[in-house]
Amino acid sequence: MVIAIVLFVVVMGGILWLVDKPKRMPGWLVASGFVGPAVLALIFGLVYPALVTINASFKDRTGIDYIGLDNYTTAFTTPAFQAVLRNTALWVLLVPTVSTLVGLIYAVVVDRTRFERIAKTLIFLPMAISMVGAGIIWGLVYDSRTGANGRIGLMNAFLGLFGLDPLDTRLATPPINTIFLIVVMIWIQTGFAMTVLSAAIKAIPDDIVEAAKLDGLTGMKMFRYITVPSIRPALVVVLTTIAMGTLKVFDIVRTMTGGQYETSVVANEFYVQAFRQNNQGLGAALAVLLFVLVIPIIIYNVRQMRMSEEIR
Repeated sequence: MVIAIVLFVVVMGGILWLVDKPKRMPGWLVASGFVGPAVLALIFGLVYPALVTINASFKDRTGIDYIGLDNYTTAFTTPAFQAVLRNTALWVLLVPTVSTLVGLIYAVVVDRTRFERIAKTLIFLPMAISMVGAGIIWGLVYDSRTGANGRIGLMNAFLGLFGLDPLDTRLATPPINTIFLIVVMIWIQTGFAMTVLSAAIKAIPDDIVEAAKLDGLTGMKMFRYITVPSIRPALVVVLTTIAMGTLKVFDIVRTMTGGQYETSVVANEFYVQAFRQNNQGLGAALAVLLFVLVIPIIIYNVRQMRMSEEIR
């Protein structure tokens, strides 16, 4: 720690000295003093590990001998890993779509209402809960066991109040267990979607809204032709951000099922193969696959942001 503090003082002192004496040093050297540490941190913290992981994905489970594309072939042709890819695709399809839709509807409904702050606070509260905490909470909600005092799980206990038969909400029953896990992620991400979209709705100029009302637009027509087009950049940001977070989902699956009962996703399988099965090559291949899946989403997000800036 002492060495780190001394290095920080030396580096910052050098940068400040260069800034204070600009006439003695060329501009490129001053710029390098500011940008250099960040670039070095990116190289050693991101670029180098990425290259090492890509290289390891072409090796065997020991990480010594090269085996070509065998790890990628295993990931795409083995039935167990195909199920993992299907589950991941289902997560990425449902979570961003449903979270954004529910968040948008909620933002529109509570906008400028009397209890707007309380309503938004309630829907945003799950964002303050960790993924692990949410997994534990919903594991208790889904519990289908019956104790001495009745049904343990909150969902089935509620159904019991109306004399209804308990639902088979056991997380060991595929494929419904994957849907139950997805609901947890939607519950968390809806608050994020609502917050961003609510801010975008409030940013719509009043003159546009008034002009639309004078033209006779109300209700769903106002929502379709004014609200949605006006907040399109925010919608893109929300969808892509939630999609990237969903691709990397790990905590919920690991906490609630451990990836068992056909609920595993790419991030969880990467952990299992790399750290539980000690298959370094296959684990690295899954990590690379996860990275490749994120790239198109990032590119689309950047393009949409540039287009919105050009329109402005």
